[in-house]
Amino acid sequence: MISALLVKELREKSGAGMMDAKKALLETGGDLEAAQDWLRTKGLLKAEKKSSRIAAEGLVGVRVNDNIGTIVELNSETDFVATNKEFIELVDLVLVEGFGLADRNDILQRSVSGKTFQEIINNKIATIGENINLRRAVSLKGPNIYAYVHNSVSKDCGKIGVLVSLEGSKNEDFGKKLAMHIAATSPLALSEKDLDKTLIEREKKIIREQLSAEGKPAEIAEKILTGKLKKFFEENTLLNQKFVMDPDSPVSKVLENNNQVLVDFVRFKVGEGIDKKENDFATEVKDIVS
Repeated sequence: MISALLVKELREKSGAGMMDAKKALLETGGDLEAAQDWLRTKGLLKAEKKSSRIAAEGLVGVRVNDNIGTIVELNSETDFVATNKEFIELVDLVLVEGFGLADRNDILQRSVSGKTFQEIINNKIATIGENINLRRAVSLKGPNIYAYVHNSVSKDCGKIGVLVSLEGSKNEDFGKKLAMHIAATSPLALSEKDLDKTLIEREKKIIREQLSAEGKPAEIAEKILTGKLKKFFEENTLLNQKFVMDPDSPVSKVLENNNQVLVDFVRFKVGEGIDKKENDFATEVKDIVS
């Protein structure tokens, strides 16, 4: 016979429902510690079942303290879950416990109150009912780190997050404006030399095919190619972009005018690069009840 007091104690320790707590105690002969393990195992099984479902919504969290900044992306399946209090608190916990770490796996294996962060996420999956995934995390270190969050739902969380590292005198106003520029323009790299060579070759191939389809002579096509590549670099490399708040000046010139040197930047947008699976209505209903 399992007493109501024992069920109550297990519920308080585990956060499980009354029937789940009672079943766990029955399965383990009233052993409180074993019952917690049983519940945890069942939670993990539920999480595992949901982990195959695509999580392309969520939030980006950003935090800066002294000369360190950390940015993370935590995904959920729906925007409804991403904006609820429990999910936002989970992002905040990632930022606190994972602050300064540069790799998501280091965060997932970090111990928090006797559990790894992956186990904490698995428990949330079981209780919330959606797949949750810590997709990526980056930390920057430098003399001056600035941050910006776009479409924010709290102080540190939103749909787009940016960290930027500058060398020069402390300038919060300029640092935030540059971070806002990065959020708006989504540069692919710091400069031309930092761009992925495969990306450049792919762009060249596309331009050449377009010019060939237009019937441009080879010597003219090469000149046009050079001009189009220059425009591509201006649009996609941060130092060459026109500053959003001063469209007549490239970012490199604006940095010079403010006595700043750009060291590095990171920009996360929720769900970018994730192929969202399109389900029909019957499949969606089946997923919800599974």
